[in-house]
Amino acid sequence: MSDMSFKQAKEIVERLELSDLSLKNSFDNIDYARRSLDDSIIEQKKVLKQLPEKDNKIKYLYLIIMLNIGFILGLFVGKYLL
Repeated sequence: MSDMSFKQAKEIVERLELSDLSLKNSFDNIDYARRSLDDSIIEQKKVLKQLPEKDNKIKYLYLIIMLNIGFILGLFVGKYLL
């Protein structure tokens, strides 16, 4: 190690600084990805919570549509067949 020149030491320091910067950048990217994943998990929980409510609303909407179709068919039967 004592045979190392100043130029070699400077290159090693520059490499260490570059690796330090790349590690910081990698940790920042990992942190950003973790936060994005947490946000998406929260949104998925909201969607899963709303699914049963939407299913009930769709069932009621289907029932109302069928009643309206039955009413319209009843009007046609009453007008043309009776």
